[in-house]
Amino acid sequence: MSRVVSAGTGRRYGLARVCHIWGVARSSVYYRRHPKAMVRQRPGPLGPCSDEELARRIERVLTGSPFHGEGYRKVWAKLRFEGVRTSKRRVLRLMRDKGLLAAQRVGRPHGPRAHDRKIVSQQVDEMWGTDMTSGWTTQEGQAAIFVAVDHCSAECVGIHVAKNATRFEALEPIRQGVRTCFGSFARKVADGLKLRHDHGSQYMSDAFQDEIRFLGIESSPAFVREPEGNGCAERFIRVLKENLLWIKSFKTIEELRQALHQFKEIYNSRWIIERHGYKTPNQVRMEQTMLATVPG
Repeated sequence: MSRVVSAGTGRRYGLARVCHIWGVARSSVYYRRHPKAMVRQRPGPLGPCSDEELARRIERVLTGSPFHGEGYRKVWAKLRFEGVRTSKRRVLRLMRDKGLLAAQRVGRPHGPRAHDRKIVSQQVDEMWGTDMTSGWTTQEGQAAIFVAVDHCSAECVGIHVAKNATRFEALEPIRQGVRTCFGSFARKVADGLKLRHDHGSQYMSDAFQDEIRFLGIESSPAFVREPEGNGCAERFIRVLKENLLWIKSFKTIEELRQALHQFKEIYNSRWIIERHGYKTPNQVRMEQTMLATVPG
């Protein structure tokens, strides 16, 4: 159209005039003419390997991981563990081009945030989060799964499954964590620990609140209709679903229980946390425990 000659002036209309009338940017026209020539490459050296080789290494990292849904930051960290040093932006670009990024669900728009501060703690055993989800067995039907997660190390300190989602079953992962992290189960043994939970009937019951009070644990309920306040436990449940509950089937609750405890050990020893310099929950707890035992 830009090369058409005007009958009134005897001159071509020109690309600028045509684009202005159609409301199209001239850069879009140039890109359509030569799409490959318009693709800009990042200046500077490529790094230790070409894009094709790095993409193959990324695929091997994702294939060799026991988890699903790991993002580009953890892939970048694992490449560094293997001695491949490159930038996060390059890993992100290649994973996006190859369709290797995990699918993300678009949430609904939120109003003013009730939680403007971070919910993670600086030391282990300062705050735990607990929550419940459900699983399915082919012979016994639906089962309730309860978890307890440390807000500092993201460690799963306790996990339990039962047929009925009662207040007594909700206490089991807390009991597991207290025995493991504090060495015993006694009055005020976990003094100073806070427990984040929602307003479910199990957690607000007298039996649940009385037992955590006996252990010295302070109740810290999240705001109503604000699951972000219990985000540490919610994030662990997402990992649990993506890597176990949604991809494997179980016949009985006992079979599911064994798989949950096995997943807990794999998660604590191999899941890496970005805010801790890509260390596992076990490594974070071990380092903080060693620092606490060093005489000042």
